Order: sequence, then structure tokens, then C-alpha cells
Amino acid sequence: MLFKLSLTGIKSRFKDYLVLFSGLVMAAAIFYMFEALATNNSFIKANSTFSLAPFVFQFGSVLLAIITFVYILYANSFLLSMRKRDYGLFMMLGAKSGKLGQLIFLETVAIGALSLVIGLLVGVGLTALVGGLLIQRLDATAAHFNAFYLPAMLVTVIFFLILFVLAALLNQRVLRKTPVLALLKSAAQPIHVQVNPIKTVIQIIFGLACLVVGYITMHMIGTLQILGIAVALVTIVLGTYLVFDSLFTWLLTRLKRHENFASRGLNNFTLAQLNFRIFDYNRMLAMVTLLFALALGAITTGMGFQKNIRLFTESAPYDVVLHDPTAKVNQAAAKIKVKQQDHYTYKVTGTTVYFVREQFDAQPIYAQKPWQKKQVTAEYQLITGKQMTARSPLRWQSSLQALLLPQDSEKTITLVDQAAFTQINAPTHQLTTLIAHDFFANLAAIKRVTQLDQRQNKVSINYSMGTTKYDAYQMMNGLLSGFEFMGFFLGVAFLAMLASCLMFKILSGAASDRLRYRMLDKIGTRQRLLRSAIAKEIGVLFLLPGVVGVIHVLFGLQMFTTTSLLPNAYHDLWLPFLIFLVLYGLYYLLTVKLYQSIVLKK
Repeated sequence: MLFKLSLTGIKSRFKDYLVLFSGLVMAAAIFYMFEALATNNSFIKANSTFSLAPFVFQFGSVLLAIITFVYILYANSFLLSMRKRDYGLFMMLGAKSGKLGQLIFLETVAIGALSLVIGLLVGVGLTALVGGLLIQRLDATAAHFNAFYLPAMLVTVIFFLILFVLAALLNQRVLRKTPVLALLKSAAQPIHVQVNPIKTVIQIIFGLACLVVGYITMHMIGTLQILGIAVALVTIVLGTYLVFDSLFTWLLTRLKRHENFASRGLNNFTLAQLNFRIFDYNRMLAMVTLLFALALGAITTGMGFQKNIRLFTESAPYDVVLHDPTAKVNQAAAKIKVKQQDHYTYKVTGTTVYFVREQFDAQPIYAQKPWQKKQVTAEYQLITGKQMTARSPLRWQSSLQALLLPQDSEKTITLVDQAAFTQINAPTHQLTTLIAHDFFANLAAIKRVTQLDQRQNKVSINYSMGTTKYDAYQMMNGLLSGFEFMGFFLGVAFLAMLASCLMFKILSGAASDRLRYRMLDKIGTRQRLLRSAIAKEIGVLFLLPGVVGVIHVLFGLQMFTTTSLLPNAYHDLWLPFLIFLVLYGLYYLLTVKLYQSIVLKK
């Protein structure tokens, strides 16, 4: 009987549940995708270029799990509010609170399980799509890659089932402590707000002060580190709520007193609508603002990390370094549009590598400069054989060692003249350095030559050890492409969560608002004015979190610029902002259409 009642309750409000838990579906789908890409060990071992990506996606899973937990706790209160009146009626008819507790437990778990199943199906599709894009981007092999990965599915199911059970237990607890009358009248009780000017001013000042402290802390994150993150988190969350709680209430009061504005069209009615649920809206808008900032910030930083690939790649001095190149290697290298090509000979005896000093006089080599404060990437300068002899080996030896084969990279380098070099009884080896006109235009040829050189010299592929542009490209592409995908899909997940919160909060009051709009229609109000009033009311609720969220992101990017994680974080900022705002705008239009379809006559 309880199971039948729970199914009936779900069916009666299926559309409302669907709106609310669309965010949960996306969270489950993206969580599964991150786990499938991060835990497939066979696929990771088969692709050295993918070795850094699992760390990125595991980090994304943890971050998504934390935000999802907060989201479910918040959405849980919405879930309970939809059924409070029904539960109150059941109690009036003699139902025991224990039985109702079991009913709400079943409903919560059933909705969660349904969202999880849909989320897993979407997740498998997303994994196939994103996995294919990542494999293409990282030039990895598709061997052992599987969009349906059972261990990742088990982790996702266990994690979300635990969340749903916790949510159900919380609902039971709230239900038992709520009086029957409060349950019956919960949807029709306005919050009467008495605006105290002094209290409002204090709240505004304190809220803005919290935001300023949070923004300054994010700018000083390199110095404050973990403490800075904790302080920024507390002050920005608190400041956001206080600003909404004080500013929004104060603005409504001021606008209602402004006769020219209030008496224009249906503005007075719109202000009354907002004032009816002002307290709940303040809390909800603060939550949505934080999710908005997280979503926009995730997409912006993800795209910013992708830009860093070129920055770090171009910092390496040489595009390709060849060791004893064969005719086949030279033939492949001829396809590269070379700007500069130098040749050096060396001999290896025991723990020493000998180079000819005169060759460096004729063909200076790039040596790394000492690191300076606030330096983002390594910087190099040309150095001759005479300069190398005059300076300490510490200034140039490591740069030259990095160009050698792994078995010789830790040996001592000695410079000798041509005569002394000829007397050394050891095989002569050749080291060739190439600088292309455009690395990215010649990437395919550079990749081919590098792989041939590694195969010929039996070098295990480990791009983190190399110092060529191709080594830097492979290493940074593996890491930062993972961040790019993670940032984008975290942004999508957070956007779905905030939109579902905002849409549900607005649409949940549509049924009770229908009577008011029908009364306006009966007294002769034009449909155009009614539609305009709805668009304005919902527009305000979408605009306020958007404006404050954008401000949060603009200051939040300081964390990445001051720590040099994203040196050019503000470059081409319009693109991620445009993508996100278009998606956000589509949610706004959808909400307006759904609300109008509920409250207006067809």
C-alpha cells in the first residue's frame, strides 16, 4: 500500500520532480563519466599521453561529489515542500507519522534511483563522446577504452544511493517535527518582512565587507594558500547571502514606494509577487549565485587551461632533438619546415660525456636562465663554447644533459678542443637540434620524427623527462586537456543544478499564482501585459544571481593569475562568458514559457 501511494505521489507531480532532478541526472552522468575515464587502468597503461588525465578527472569527481551533496540537501527541502500538504491530509485522516516516514523514504529513494538510472544511461553516452574526443585530442589509442565500465558504474551507484538514503532520513526527521497545521498551510504562508533601516544598512555594509575580504583573499592566495581558500569560502558565501537578504529586500521596498515605477503597467503586482516569498527567494538566490559562479568559473578556467598548452609548448627552445639519426629519420625530418638546424658530436666514456668546444662557438646552444620571481615558464639564452668554459657548469650543464639520451643524461659533461676529442678512444655520436618555423603547423611531421628517434634508440616514451617542444606539448596536452574537459562538464553540471533549483522554485509557486493571473485576466488585463509581467518577474530572479555571479568570477580568476596557473586568465574572456550566458538565457526562456503555460489561459 505504501509503495502504491509513493508511486501515485510521484506520478501526480512527475513534471515537477523532472525539473528539480534534472540537475541530479546531469550530476550522476558526469560523475560516472569522470570515474570511467579515471579508473580504467588498462586504457591508461596503454596510453602514456593519458597518464596525467586520471588525476584531473578524479579531482573533478571529488569536487562534483561535494557540490552534489550540498545540492541534494538543498533540493531535498524542495522535494519535501511539494508533498507537505498531502502528508498533512494523511495525518488528518489518521495516518501515523511512522508510516508517513516510510512513505517519504520510499518516494525519495524512488526518485533518486530513477534519476540515477537515467543519469547512468546519459553518462555512458557522454563517456563515449568525450572519451572519443579526448583520444583524438591526446592522440591516444582506443585499445581497452569502454564507455560502459562496470567499476565506475558501481562507484557511482554506491555514492548516489548513500546520498539518497541520507536525504530520505532527513525528510523523515523534518516531517516528524512539523505540526499538522503547518504542513497543510505551508504553501500559502507568506513571509512578513519588516524592514528595519538600521539593520538593513548594517547588513549591507557587513555583507559588502565580507565580499571585499573574500576578493582580497583570493588575490593573495599565493601567500595565504589553504588558509586563503578557507577564508574566501566563508566570507564569500556569507557576504553573498547578506547582500541578497538586505539589498533585495531594500530594493523591493524602495521600488514599491516609487510611484512612477510601481504604477506603470503591472509593476506593482510584480513587486507584490516577489514580496510574497521574499525570504525564501533570498536564500535560494544566494545558493543559485554561488552555483552560477562555480559553473561559469569552471568553464572559464577550463578553456583558460587549454590556452596554456601553447604557452608552455613555445617556452621550450628546440622542436626536435635527434640522436645518431639514420637515413630514415633524416628523410622524415626533411618534411619539417626548418628554421634552424645544428649538429654536435660527442663521445661517452664511463660517467663522462665529451663535446667539442669549437662546435658550440660556431653553433651556440640554448641554456636555461636562472628562475626569477613571478616567472611562469622557463627562459633560455644562447651560449657559446667560450662562455660555457668561462662560466660555472651549473649554469649550462643541465640544459645540455637534458638533450642527451636517458642513459647519458646524468653523466658529467666535459668540453674539450677538437684535437683532444679525436684522441678519445670511444665511438662518435651525433646530436642534431631542429627549430621549426611553426611547431603546430609541423606537428604531424615532428611527431613522426620523434617517434622514429625514440624507436631507433630504444627509448621508453616519457615526455615529462624531455625538453623539446614536442615533449612539453605531450605532457601539457595530457594534463591541461583533461582540465579543459573537466572544467567544461563541471560547468554544465553546476548549470543544470542551479537552473533546476531556480526553475523549480519559480514553477512550484505557479499553481497558487494561477488564481491571481486569472483574476487579472477577468478584469480585462491584456495578455501582452500579463506575459510581460511574468517575463519581468522571472527576469529579475535570473538577472540578480547572474550579475553577482559574474562579479565573483572576475575576482575569483585572480587566484589563477597570481599563482601563475593561468597567466592569461582574462584573455579572450568573452568566449566562455558568451557560451555560458547563452545556455543560461535558454533556461530563462524555458522557465518563462513553462510558467506562462501554467498560469495563463491557452
